Amino acid sequence: MQNVKLGLKENWKQFTLLVIINGFVGGMVGLERSILPQIAEVEFALVAKTAILSFIIVFGIVKAITNYYTGVLANKFGRKNLLIAGWVIGIPIPFLLMFAPNWDWIIVANVLLGINQGLTWSSTVVMKIDLVGDKQRGFAMGLNEFAGYFAVAIVAFLTGWIASEYGIRPYPFYLGIALVFFGLVGSIFFIKDTRHHVAKESSSSSVPKLKNIFWDTTWKDKNLGSVTQAGLINNLNDGMVWGIFPILLAGKNFTLEQIGIVTAVYPAVWGIGQLFTGKMADKFCKRNMLYLGMLLQAIALIFMAWANSMFHYVVLSSILGWGTAMVYPTFLATIAEYTHPQDRAKSIGIFRLWRDSGYAIGAILTGVIADLVNINTSIIFIGFLTFVSAIIIYFRMNCSDPISVKLNVV
Repeated sequence: MQNVKLGLKENWKQFTLLVIINGFVGGMVGLERSILPQIAEVEFALVAKTAILSFIIVFGIVKAITNYYTGVLANKFGRKNLLIAGWVIGIPIPFLLMFAPNWDWIIVANVLLGINQGLTWSSTVVMKIDLVGDKQRGFAMGLNEFAGYFAVAIVAFLTGWIASEYGIRPYPFYLGIALVFFGLVGSIFFIKDTRHHVAKESSSSSVPKLKNIFWDTTWKDKNLGSVTQAGLINNLNDGMVWGIFPILLAGKNFTLEQIGIVTAVYPAVWGIGQLFTGKMADKFCKRNMLYLGMLLQAIALIFMAWANSMFHYVVLSSILGWGTAMVYPTFLATIAEYTHPQDRAKSIGIFRLWRDSGYAIGAILTGVIADLVNINTSIIFIGFLTFVSAIIIYFRMNCSDPISVKLNVV
């Protein structure tokens, strides 16, 4: 352990490999981002929005639970082993999406995708934080989330374009075979575990351990709890955008290629923006970053109810993407800052449990409201919830040093 060094510069090779691996992880989500709702309507004749969004509900629940257990098991089995397990579970996904004879097969594919994402994305997040130590966490998370969500955008655009040129299935999902192959091979042969980096940081950390990691992370700690509720609301509105936007745009007679562009703009700005916002999270008050980011999301979503042109949707998707870029790396950097190294993996797992539950909650709320009233009402309602989340952050969080704050409870 004497030779182990912490820092982005000191571990840049391994860090870069993890960034690339996380690009493959994000690409797996991008496979479904622009065309799966069309498959539901066109090939399987699903009409109810709640039925169409069932794939997101299942994905969100499974990913959330997997995130939790990834955090619990990371110290016991090692980050690398969980990363490899995630890719092995991902092998059948593109084939299920290509050849599914009914919607149940799509649901099974999303169960596997939820496990794949929970294991792989959580592992790469925790490993990067392990490598950089207590400095440049925001920048590190910005690079991680940039890789993942820029890949979501690229693959979402490519699948939309391929579908418009060659048909909805099977050709768009050939990309998934390549993503799984390179992700698995890279994880097995090039990634190294970071347990020694955790031990190194633990020996000098002065951040107190949490008394009850689950409840402190969930709500009791004012800073950690504020981050967790914002993470849930963020993914709640992301789940809505993922599921309802392709349906909304198709109803306005947008082509598959246009839908691919609009659905790619949001994660593209989200991904690229994190190259800047991650660095900002290291410099500026994290509470202000989170508050402004959630506020921008709320404004973009509410105004989307009145959008009616390609230009409107691209501009509002860009604002939504920038707001999300402000909060996403800041979420993880804040959790890492306020937890002891030995608590970190579990605390991040608990945060991601609640955050990714937002996918399921958002899909259910959106589907029910859209079926009972209309799509625009569901968008406005989700925008209002996002605004409330921003207010909670503003009044509950602080910018204090975590060592001096100790356990910050209400």
